Amino acid sequence: MTVDLHLFTEPQQGATYGDLLAVARAAEDLGFSGFFRSDHYLAMGGDGGAGPTDAWTTLAGLARETSTIRLGTLVTSATFRLPGPLAIQVAGVDQMSGGRVELGLGAGWFEAEHTAYGIPFPPLGERFDRLEEQLAVITGLWTTEAGKTFSHKGTHYPVVDSPALAKPVQAGGVPIIIGGGGKRRTPALAVRYAAEFNAPFVSATDAGRLFERVRGVAREAGREPGSLRCSAAQVVCVGSDDATLRRRAGAIGRDLDELRDNGLAGSPDEVVEKLAAFEAVGAERVYLQVLDLSDLDHLSDVADGVLRQLT
Repeated sequence: MTVDLHLFTEPQQGATYGDLLAVARAAEDLGFSGFFRSDHYLAMGGDGGAGPTDAWTTLAGLARETSTIRLGTLVTSATFRLPGPLAIQVAGVDQMSGGRVELGLGAGWFEAEHTAYGIPFPPLGERFDRLEEQLAVITGLWTTEAGKTFSHKGTHYPVVDSPALAKPVQAGGVPIIIGGGGKRRTPALAVRYAAEFNAPFVSATDAGRLFERVRGVAREAGREPGSLRCSAAQVVCVGSDDATLRRRAGAIGRDLDELRDNGLAGSPDEVVEKLAAFEAVGAERVYLQVLDLSDLDHLSDVADGVLRQLT
């Protein structure tokens, strides 16, 4: 099996930078190929612990304190930042990491975090319009040749004669990830702008349907479908015995039987079998959502029992 495994965290649920650093270093030491985090400002249940951390601020720190793993967001909301400053931020983190950054970008959906922190939350159609313009601006800035300027005649984000700096280290710019279950605009945006399409928190069967849809859109647009990597995201809960599994499921407020049905939960062999189902429908990468960041032994169990079977 050749599925690429990244760890994926949800720091808004209660995690400091120190917590994230410990998990990122453990991920790198254990052989995972990436450490990604959500980009949210409000907990979804619970009190949020010490409070949110900013995604790109923490990734900048991690860029200097890791050396091999990929780093990125799954996903940054287009409502949070203007596209010009975001392009500069991400390019800067890419430079700081030596070219290990990826940008997941979406339209935004969690209205409560917007009202909690004074962030405008337009209607869905406008959010997608803004996302599309942000993608045009960000990729345009990154791909503009040195010494030339970039302009964009947009409704929401007009750009005039930008020097299009700073540049990412990675040739062609930072890889962009777009995902979701949208039937029309999401796959079209992924085909036009993304290096990767992500199917988050759906079954392998449903992920396969989403992958086939986006591949069909690619063919219609004249893009080689194989040039768009397909990925999935699933919560992970691994243990060698039932007691360990139930303890770890309980620590994240989930029922083990429900997790077995709707996530990657079970013994290492069970999880490897579930991953094989995602690979069979075309997933080349799977993001393992780790919700209890204090349980570093869990990461070791995933690495020893699952990751080692894939390499």
